[in-house]
Amino acid sequence: MNIDKLASTMTQAQLGDHREDPTQVQNSASMCIDENLLNHEFSKLKQDEVAIVMVPFPAQGHLNQLLQLSCLISSYGLPVYYVGSATHNRQARIRANALNPSELAKVHFHDIPTPEFASPSPDFNALSKFPSHLQPSWNASMLLREPIASFLRDISSKSRRVIVVHDPLMSYNVHDVSSLPNAESYMFNCISALTSYSLISLFFGMSDQHEEESLKKLPSLEGIMTDEIRDLSASQQRYLDIRSGDLNNTSRVIEGKYLDLLAQAELNMNKKQWAIGPILPTKFDHISNRENICLDWLNKQPPRSVLYISFGTTTSFSDREIKELAMGLEQSKQKFIWVLRDADRGDIFKGEDRRVELPEGFEERLKDVGLVVREWAPQPEILAHSSTGGFMSHCGWNSCIESITMGVPIAAWPMHSDQPRNGFLVTEVLKIGLIVREWGKREELVNASTIENVVRKLMASEEGNVIRKRAEELGEAVRQSTEKGGTSRIELDSFIAHITR
Repeated sequence: MNIDKLASTMTQAQLGDHREDPTQVQNSASMCIDENLLNHEFSKLKQDEVAIVMVPFPAQGHLNQLLQLSCLISSYGLPVYYVGSATHNRQARIRANALNPSELAKVHFHDIPTPEFASPSPDFNALSKFPSHLQPSWNASMLLREPIASFLRDISSKSRRVIVVHDPLMSYNVHDVSSLPNAESYMFNCISALTSYSLISLFFGMSDQHEEESLKKLPSLEGIMTDEIRDLSASQQRYLDIRSGDLNNTSRVIEGKYLDLLAQAELNMNKKQWAIGPILPTKFDHISNRENICLDWLNKQPPRSVLYISFGTTTSFSDREIKELAMGLEQSKQKFIWVLRDADRGDIFKGEDRRVELPEGFEERLKDVGLVVREWAPQPEILAHSSTGGFMSHCGWNSCIESITMGVPIAAWPMHSDQPRNGFLVTEVLKIGLIVREWGKREELVNASTIENVVRKLMASEEGNVIRKRAEELGEAVRQSTEKGGTSRIELDSFIAHITR
C-alpha cells in the first residue's frame, strides 16, 4: 500500500469515503513471500492508522500556513486531510506559493459546500485598515461545525487515531472531537509567540513579573480589530480546553524567550507546546526553472539591490496613499518590485478588481528602476532571490516569518491585528528592520518624504547595511534550525512521534 500514490490519485469525491480496509491490507500483506516487503507493508499500515485533519480559518494568511503544515506532515508518510469550504480550499490550492507540486498532491482536500455569504469590495478609503468586509465570510465559516463533525466521525471509524490540527478561530467547529474516543486536537498558532503570550497575559490578567522590560513598550491594542471579530474570537475561548497542545509557527532561534514565557503560561492548562517553524520550504530546487515576471526581472538586478513591497491580502490603500508611496519610491532612486493589489474579497473568485491608477508616467519613467505587479506574486521566491535586499511589509506573520527565514530586513508598516506587535518584534527585539510609521499615528497619511527616507536608510546607508547583515545571519540560523538536528526539526519530530505513539 503506497500512501503517497494513493493520496495523489484519489479524487476529491473519494476523500474521506473510500479508505482501504485495514483487514484487507493485512490479508494481502500476509500473502507476500518477501519478509522485508511484509514488514514494509505493516509499517505503512501503522502510519495509515493515524489520520491528520487540518481545519484552517478562511483568510489567506491562515489558509496558507495550514497548507504548508499539511505538506510538512505528509512528508512523514502520514495521510493529511485539508478540510474547509470548497471556495477557500480552491483559494488555498491556487495560491500555494513555493510548495512542491508533488508534495501538494499528497494532501487530501475535503471540500465542504460553501455556505452563502456576501462578498463586498474592500473600502479603500476607510481610516481603519482592518478588513471588516471579510466578516460575512468569517461568519459563514461558523456554519461548518456539523459537516466537519460528520467528516471526523467517518475518519474516526476507519483510523486508530485521528489528529485534528485547527486554527484557534475554528475551535467551535472542531469541538465535537471531544466525543470521539480515538481523536485529539491541537491548536496551530498562526501568530508570533510574542503576540500569543502578550494576548494570553492580557486575557487571563496574568502578572507581568516574568516579562522583560521591552514587553512593557509594546504597541497599543487600540484599533487593531473591529468589535465583530473580537466577539468571534472571544466566542471560541470556551472550546479551547479540549485541545491537547499547541503548535507554533516560529523558531526558538527567533523567539526562544517568548516561547519559554508562553510555556510557563500554558503550564497551568496542561497543554504541550511545540515550536516547529518556519514551516515554509527553505529550498526551491523544484522551481529553479519557473517562469515569472518578478523572478525574471530580479535575475537582471545586482545582488541585494531591490526593495520588495507588498502589503498582503487584507490591506487596501486609498488613491492618495498610493500616490505618496509612488512618489516616495521614485524620489528614493532605489530599485523595487511593488505588488499593487487591493485586499481580498471573502470570495476571491467573484467580482472585478479595482484598477489602481499610479501617477501619470510613473511606470514608464521607472521602467528600468522598478516593476509594478498587479497579480499574485511568488513572495517566498522573491524574498529568497539574491537580488532582494529589503521588504516593505504590513508585518503579517506569514510575511515576517518568510522574510526572517530568507534573511531579508523589513521596513515595517503595520496595518491591523497582530501586525503592530510583529513590527515591534522585528524592529525593537530582533533589530532587523526599521519602522515606517508608528502605530499611534496609524490614521495619519504617510507622506512621500517619510517613505523616501525609510527606503534610503534601509537600502542605501551604513545603518541599513548593518541591519541587513544581522538579518542575513538570523536567516541562516533559522534555516539551520529546520535541518536535521536543528531545534525546530527536533520539535517537529517530537510532535510526529507524539501523535503516532
